[in-house]
Amino acid sequence: MKRITLLYIVFLLAGLFLKAQPKYEVRAVWLTTIGGIDWPRGYAHDGMGIDSQKQQLCRILDQLKAANVNTVLIQTRVRATTIYPSNIEPWDGCLSGTPGRSPGYDALQFAIDECHRRGMELHAWVVTIPVGKWRTYGCQQLKRRYPSLVMKIGEEGYMNPELPGTADYIATMCEEITRRYDIDGIHLDYIRYPETWKGKKNKEYITNIVRRINEKVKLYKPWVKLSCSPIGKYDDLSRYSSRGWNANRQVAQDAQGWLRQGLMDQLYPMMYFQGNNFYPFAINWQEYSYGRTIASGLGIYMLHPQERNWPLDEVKRQLNVTRQIGMGHCYFRAKFLLDNVKGVYDFVKDFDRQPSLVPPMTWAGKQAPMAPTTLQVEHTVKGDNISWNNGQDRSGSNYLIYRVYASHQWPVDINDAAHLVATRLTRNSVAVPYAAKMSQPLYYAVTAVDRYGNESEAMQENGPKPRPVINHSALIANDGRTLKLPVQADAEFLVVCTLQGNIIATFPNRQQVNIASLPNGIYELKSLGRKGVTHRLGFFMIRR
Repeated sequence: MKRITLLYIVFLLAGLFLKAQPKYEVRAVWLTTIGGIDWPRGYAHDGMGIDSQKQQLCRILDQLKAANVNTVLIQTRVRATTIYPSNIEPWDGCLSGTPGRSPGYDALQFAIDECHRRGMELHAWVVTIPVGKWRTYGCQQLKRRYPSLVMKIGEEGYMNPELPGTADYIATMCEEITRRYDIDGIHLDYIRYPETWKGKKNKEYITNIVRRINEKVKLYKPWVKLSCSPIGKYDDLSRYSSRGWNANRQVAQDAQGWLRQGLMDQLYPMMYFQGNNFYPFAINWQEYSYGRTIASGLGIYMLHPQERNWPLDEVKRQLNVTRQIGMGHCYFRAKFLLDNVKGVYDFVKDFDRQPSLVPPMTWAGKQAPMAPTTLQVEHTVKGDNISWNNGQDRSGSNYLIYRVYASHQWPVDINDAAHLVATRLTRNSVAVPYAAKMSQPLYYAVTAVDRYGNESEAMQENGPKPRPVINHSALIANDGRTLKLPVQADAEFLVVCTLQGNIIATFPNRQQVNIASLPNGIYELKSLGRKGVTHRLGFFMIRR
């Protein structure tokens, strides 16, 4: 392994040259459903219960969006039970209160829709080997159907990682989720031997499970990101011991090998440690990322006085260092973040004050789409309406989303994350409210993005044009229905134009003009003579 010097670590910890807000960075959270400890609170026994659960989730997602989280890992397979109507395993009891009983709605589909509506990715978090307490509903159902695959260790049930049937079964679960839902990723949890396993642990058995899942998922949707949450230390380092607890040798998780072999797209190592148990191992994960994406799993639950009572400064340092070395971050878990334990949510909102995008899967799809065309911007008193013609996908998935950027400078710099306005539009138009009230005009750019996250070149708004200076105190008076001209113009017609000069209405020249059909906004009024000559008469604002 590469030598990690203490001087390098001290330099990083000093935080002397912190990176600016990056355009690409995974900012994720684990949203736990087992026992409803993150979500949901309360059961869905009827329509009111369903609405309550949905409202709870929307509030959670709104708070995560406000903190610029861009990836939600939601626990989907819990303990041989699910939060969606599976054909393979029964419902988990976290939704309805009764294992095996439907809550009356598809929680996974709802979560996907709401995450995408907010521009966030949703990854289905699949707990793989553990299947719950021995006598729980999910474990009993699985044991009844596949008795050879389930084994008892202490009071817990586990799928036997050394049997080929286990790899096939878990892969089929992941295939079902991938085929049925527009997920952005499959996130594997506990893809390893149990700690209490007696006998030799063979990495090939665990790797075979990962390989089978990869084959199933990528066959149907090669753009779906496959990730896992390995033990936070891959192995002993040359100068720092893992203290007997590491992924590679203790539980046979060859997570760095999975990146090297192309079996994983992302890793979220569970780095719930401090000091030299964190920083050297974080550097090691990033050094052996093989061009894939690493997001450090941060144990913010350790801040709680009933846990380890960490000072907030420890989490601050970990965030600063991981950003410095090019890693993303993932919070364990949602409740501790949103409860603002020791002010962690307040700090995160400042640390991630600008939006950021999930890094593209350049190793899976490399040809960026063609840019959108014919960008049009309409400035109104309520804001700016932007529309464009579609881009062209070249990845073979026949699906594009769009990003909108805005800046007071032209052309818009799309490499600056501060200019992001919208990140995941499926339509080719968007309204940006209140932009017309700014002291300076906004200019816009739009890009197309394929399933792999590859972004096209930008279609920029036309260059700066002189915009009319409007004296609001001298606007032509109107009541929203009738416009009264101060003087009679010597012309045959009157025309109403947008501030960009587009004619939207023509009237015979009269002292009073019926404007009831025009939407709210600021307009220019001109006279139009017989020879096509126009003269500006003034501006008027409609605000009903």
